Amino acid sequence: MNVTALSEIEQARFNMVEQQIRPWEVLDTRVLQALFDVRRERYVPAPMKGLAFSDIELPLVINAVDTREVMLSPKVEARLAQELQLKPTDCVLEIGTGSGYQAALLARLAQQVTSIEVDSKLAAFAQENLQRDQVANVSVEVGDAHAGWGTAEFDAILVTGSVPTVPDALKYQLCIGGRLVVVVGQNPVMTACRITRTSAASFETTSLFDTVIKPLRGVAVSHFKF
Repeated sequence: MNVTALSEIEQARFNMVEQQIRPWEVLDTRVLQALFDVRRERYVPAPMKGLAFSDIELPLVINAVDTREVMLSPKVEARLAQELQLKPTDCVLEIGTGSGYQAALLARLAQQVTSIEVDSKLAAFAQENLQRDQVANVSVEVGDAHAGWGTAEFDAILVTGSVPTVPDALKYQLCIGGRLVVVVGQNPVMTACRITRTSAASFETTSLFDTVIKPLRGVAVSHFKF
């Protein structure tokens, strides 16, 4: 790739941050630096690379197969990362790996990321992207984690698809002081929320912003209690 092409990519990345992401109240300096450090174009399916910095969701079409999943828009990815309030020592659970880009962002902000993807093709695509980008502190696992994953507790949990309501099992996978960020609701009304575990049996919920994203795969209304 020549110098001109490289400079065009960096200009597009700069415009993405300054024109899309900052106006969406993403002002945390560590998150903003991560957006420059993690090369988003490396996580976008080949046919979509020209749209890597566009303010849209991108379909994840892998080897001509439509997985029916998407990369969220850059501003939503950035805002979700910011709202987790990550510290460098945090261990994070991500539910829904997708292309691996969100996990790579989180990996810049935390110590370790465990990312669970129900679609094995997507998991392999994400793993390939992360390895190529030399992201060593993300572990990608295949499975359905919409109602939790294993028995470990985490400092932060991010759910990258919407759920009609939050299962208790996810909340109880937080450490005391841990934060769960998830988009709750059903189309056309959804709200991103941060749930903080304040004690063994107490949780505090903060509404963050309104958005609409695809439902988390595997989620059905019958799985949840209203």
